[in-house]
Amino acid sequence: MSIQVTNYQCPACNGPLHFEPSIGKLKCDYCDSQFEVAEIEAKYAEKDAQAVKAAEVAEEKAEAEKQKATAEGWDTSGITDDWGKEAEGLKIYNCPSCGAELICDENTAATACPYCNNPTIIPKQFSGMLKPEFVIPFKLKKEDAIAKLKEHYKGRPFLPKAFKDQNHLEEIKGVYVPFWLFDGKADGGVSFDATKVHSRRSGDYRITTTEHYDVYREGEMHFEKVPVDGATKMPDDYMDSIEPYDYNELTEFSVAYLPGYMADKYDVSAEDSMDRANTRIKNSLAGMMRDTVIGYSSVIETHENIHVEEGKISYAMLPVWLLTTKWNDEIFLFAMNGQTGKFVGKLPTDKKRRRNIFLAIYGGGVVVVGLMGLFFGGLLDLLMM
Repeated sequence: MSIQVTNYQCPACNGPLHFEPSIGKLKCDYCDSQFEVAEIEAKYAEKDAQAVKAAEVAEEKAEAEKQKATAEGWDTSGITDDWGKEAEGLKIYNCPSCGAELICDENTAATACPYCNNPTIIPKQFSGMLKPEFVIPFKLKKEDAIAKLKEHYKGRPFLPKAFKDQNHLEEIKGVYVPFWLFDGKADGGVSFDATKVHSRRSGDYRITTTEHYDVYREGEMHFEKVPVDGATKMPDDYMDSIEPYDYNELTEFSVAYLPGYMADKYDVSAEDSMDRANTRIKNSLAGMMRDTVIGYSSVIETHENIHVEEGKISYAMLPVWLLTTKWNDEIFLFAMNGQTGKFVGKLPTDKKRRRNIFLAIYGGGVVVVGLMGLFFGGLLDLLMM
């Protein structure tokens, strides 16, 4: 059973409350508001009960999903929640804003959520988390992430100049993102409708002939460690963009890799990730067979019959640098692969500058067209004289 640790927050500003002996009340560290102890305890009593119940339900669901996954064919025997003595040196932070749960070693301080930059994150008792089997350690440093961010600004014609000059990095955190890695095999066949187009001239006419072919490919492929991330807080397009990781550097997990970093607690279970894994496996085999259909003008897939032989599921932590920067009261999130340095992030657009550039190009085009009209119009007048 999980133990819920409550840190009272100020109802007025959400700042942390502490007991002030001189007044016998709880006082806010930020806005100095004062509250009776009984008032705050009553306010949080129901919340605490709901949190404990939710934690119990989550643990029961995780166990049920693990048993279901094993029964359905995927092998989860290597995944365990037994951390042994290593659990004694760990703690969990919970973000009340976006719901992120992050674990770290007892000496790593968390000042803000690396996903939404919320400054209030609540420490909780470490419990109810599966232990990763593998980890790829961080290879790149914080300075590398900052350098990549500056490089990311280059060649962006619509990026506001003030953004590069005035924005400030609010938070840079190294986070181990949870991944389920699927081993398996796929076999089957795919049918295609392919065409060859021929064209020839006959007198004043051009004759085009289209030939249709039924093409069939069959094959099998073995897969190792097909990745599916287990964190909903990390945008899927970000994770897809910073892949792949070099699995040659995958090593047995140890909390010794955590000091100075945080690890995101998965909120997408292995069971809920199976459909996505099967889809990626099937698409990979179908794509491989599609690549063998060459020499045609067009190729369209018409039928697919691929079976996935389910193998082992592993649980791994992969390194990501998360950077948040604030500009015009808006938070911008960036992510960098902590092993390879691949970088992704959305930047603001100077709409006025984009409009001016468009008008300059469009206006220049109109002038050119106008001059051409005048030129050819004058030429036509000369020919008609």
